[in-house]
Amino acid sequence: MSADIGKRLQDVRKRRGMTQRQLASESGVSLSLIRKLEQGERADTRLETARRLAQALRVPTTNLIADHEDDPETAPGADDRWEAVRRALVAPVRADGVTEEPTVGGVRDAMESALPLFSGDRFAELSVILPPLLRDADLIAESGSEGRAVRVRLSQLTGWLLTQTRQFEAADIALSRSLEESSDRLQAAATVSTQCWLLLRRGRLSEARELATRWADEVEPRISRATPAELSAWGWLLLRASAAAIRDNRSGEAEDALRYANSAAVAMGREFAPRDDFLQAFGPVTVALKRAENAMIVDKPDLVLKLSQRIPTSGMRPTSNNRNRHLLDVAEAHVRSRDYAKTVEVLQGIRADAPQWLPNQRYARDIFGRVIARRRTLTQEMRDLADAIGVPV
Repeated sequence: MSADIGKRLQDVRKRRGMTQRQLASESGVSLSLIRKLEQGERADTRLETARRLAQALRVPTTNLIADHEDDPETAPGADDRWEAVRRALVAPVRADGVTEEPTVGGVRDAMESALPLFSGDRFAELSVILPPLLRDADLIAESGSEGRAVRVRLSQLTGWLLTQTRQFEAADIALSRSLEESSDRLQAAATVSTQCWLLLRRGRLSEARELATRWADEVEPRISRATPAELSAWGWLLLRASAAAIRDNRSGEAEDALRYANSAAVAMGREFAPRDDFLQAFGPVTVALKRAENAMIVDKPDLVLKLSQRIPTSGMRPTSNNRNRHLLDVAEAHVRSRDYAKTVEVLQGIRADAPQWLPNQRYARDIFGRVIARRRTLTQEMRDLADAIGVPV
């Protein structure tokens, strides 16, 4: 987050006629953190903390933040499994020297066979197969429209994966390429939806909300004759708009977008989950998950738990972009309710279903960190979970 947050916070607080102590009381943010931010001793804070401060000051979150990234890139010196993927995205590919030129059919088949790796968050395998697959896709893209279509789809998937794993600059490259080359309006809309998610993760709330709203207006279908793919594309853009608005303390806009998304889900009638494109999964359950997420953003843990009881997550595939993200909200709601045993139980379940996804979630580390802080001793099971998530004990 920009170091300007401290000055912006102080300016807005003074205009509101509030003391630091009053702001701490109304926002739930510690007085010491507010002081450190305003004095420049701390130059960063979570997006959620900024949202609480903005809510107490009655301003949009974006009035306080600039160039904020909710989940920063991998720290320097860390084990960087995505370096080869990033190189494959930016390095020029030359056909000379290639002993066996790839074919459109072969690359398409390889990409389709990798779909379960994407939807299953199998990052270790993807970090190995993606670099040569991306280079082959670059080579076949020069052969014509069919080859470019394969590269568009692979770039879209790669951008989604890199957003998931906090490789934000590389994700932007992949998604921009996919959108620029796409000739399919609905696929382009799906790529824009992921771009909005990327903007959300970087704290660029206004950009995410405006982009999602503009594209939702462009692809809005006639409900009575819309296909499931059209309803999915429109519905997801509305969900992104709602997610950006609720984080920017625009609750009215968030609810409006969610209501329209729900109308698309009702028209769908069921959860639409095409086997060949998990990113298009959409329907009443997806909207319910996002409604619960919005409730957690505005500090309503009781509502999150109430909503979760009516969401049939047990029948959903354990993909990170819906079910597991919701379960983190459920774990957070249990923490807020001081039910730490339930929190651990939920996190253990996510770990069993998505062992490579969970360590990449800063949200999970924050949740379990608060559990540990309230325990005098830890069981071996809890120590193992802390190791798996990356929480120091």
